Amino acid sequence: MNYFAHGLRFIDRPLFLAGTAVPDWLSVVDRRMRMRHRLVAPVADSSGSPAAEVAAGVLQHLDDDQYFHRCRAFVEISGTLAVAFRDRLPGTSDYRPGVLGHITSELLLDGVLIERDPGRLEQYYEAMAGVDAFAVQEAVNGMARGGTTEGLVEMVSQFCQRRFLGDYVDPERLLYRLNQVMRRIKLASLPDEVLPVIERGRELVEPRVSELLGWTPPEPDEIFGRTVESPEERTESQ
Repeated sequence: MNYFAHGLRFIDRPLFLAGTAVPDWLSVVDRRMRMRHRLVAPVADSSGSPAAEVAAGVLQHLDDDQYFHRCRAFVEISGTLAVAFRDRLPGTSDYRPGVLGHITSELLLDGVLIERDPGRLEQYYEAMAGVDAFAVQEAVNGMARGGTTEGLVEMVSQFCQRRFLGDYVDPERLLYRLNQVMRRIKLASLPDEVLPVIERGRELVEPRVSELLGWTPPEPDEIFGRTVESPEERTESQ
């Protein structure tokens, strides 16, 4: 799973929400740092402390991924996309179709969820912007294996400012973001010729969202028992 799928149910718990993003943030900030269940679980002690909330969010992420990566829908969709990427790309080590199928499936799931309920994405970012990033960093440094970081505070800030998750709803913008990932993991950038693969991937993900998540997403525009305005509606009402 990716950021939005991990966090969309927990917008009312900002530090928990941040915890669901921590493993993905660390993959950007410092790939040597790892969140391990045995180190995180003792901190998630239900005390309500900032560290406990962050730790509980991290555990949610780890549990989500354990289900997701073993889920039949994910295995089938990512495998289909891997074959499709392989058919459209040069047969060199510059590309790893299996990795592409995996990552693209995750981003497409976020894209489908966001397009269904853009108001919830706005709430997601609002909640994340209110998080005490220093508290998150302190909690992570106390739990992570492989060192500590001083870069997480800036990562949280940039994540909230750039709001790149919204790009996942459009194939061309998703390809741009996918190529950012490719550069980060030192693989070649993808050509526009793979856009039909991304479009086909969305068709595969759309009917299997609940299967991929392991739960049924909330109805669009409903959160915490109240209607969520879209950004456009909010502007018009002001």
